[in-house]
Amino acid sequence: MDHSAKEKGAAALVAEADKKVRMTPSFLGSFFGSSSKVEEACDMYVRAANMYKMAKNWNAAGSAFTKAARLRLQAQSKHDAAAHFIDAGHAFKKSDPEEAIKCLSRAIEIYTDMGRFTIAAKHHVSIAEIYESELLDIDKVGNNVLVHHLYLCEFVSLICCNGTLFCRSAANKCLLKVASYAAQLEQYQKAVQIYEQIGTYAMDHTLLKYGAKDHFFKAALCHFCVDMLNAKLAVEKYEEMFPAFSDCRECKLVKKLLDAHEEQDVDAFTDAVKDFDSITRLDQWQTSMLLRIKKTVRDEETDLR
Repeated sequence: MDHSAKEKGAAALVAEADKKVRMTPSFLGSFFGSSSKVEEACDMYVRAANMYKMAKNWNAAGSAFTKAARLRLQAQSKHDAAAHFIDAGHAFKKSDPEEAIKCLSRAIEIYTDMGRFTIAAKHHVSIAEIYESELLDIDKVGNNVLVHHLYLCEFVSLICCNGTLFCRSAANKCLLKVASYAAQLEQYQKAVQIYEQIGTYAMDHTLLKYGAKDHFFKAALCHFCVDMLNAKLAVEKYEEMFPAFSDCRECKLVKKLLDAHEEQDVDAFTDAVKDFDSITRLDQWQTSMLLRIKKTVRDEETDLR
């Protein structure tokens, strides 16, 4: 069966399901007499959705799953409704990211109402990933990503309290996402608070201690984006809190950048970054922050002229 035949078969199933729904008495008045028709209609929508998926008609598949979800919701079958909204979200993700987010958000509402925080948290991750991978304009979607990761942090906290397998490392992973996007959106104080919090936690744990320098480095860069003196004082604080920070390349880089900034020496700033990057590759976020800081050197240099 080719794609065209599958789509025709799926369309026929949707039309038949629609007819059953129209012929079904009101749920409020005759629920028990209509339950079998509801089941049949839902089954048809799901079968149609799967046929549309085989034909790679993702919009039609998502729409059919959504119809099944709404019907299940009317019948007070919340778990099945949420599952169908998730299926709709996965289908729409391939063709209409914004519609996918709407469906996943509806599923999250249902799971949250049911107290299923683990599943709700999982789908907040899915929504954040859609924003990150499909809707790439940080100015338009950055706050949405922040919102979903912050919700996720709240869910992780609830889950940890309830004694499930989610642990502090999962919460920290969510928080680091929040910090990363907060910094990109110039919400530096929020980012600093998170990086310092996680850095302090890491430095007190043997297995995590090595990573503390990275968190303090990122916090220092965020401080630097605001003010050179802020960064200088922050570095001194991190060295006092965590003496190993003094010997790491990240700390030495920040100090070189502070000196270059104080001297208004753009070349020295650039050389320090290049020397560091030749040994320890800077990631995209670090590079972005360093470019912002470098621009302040240039701007101040221009102002002086």
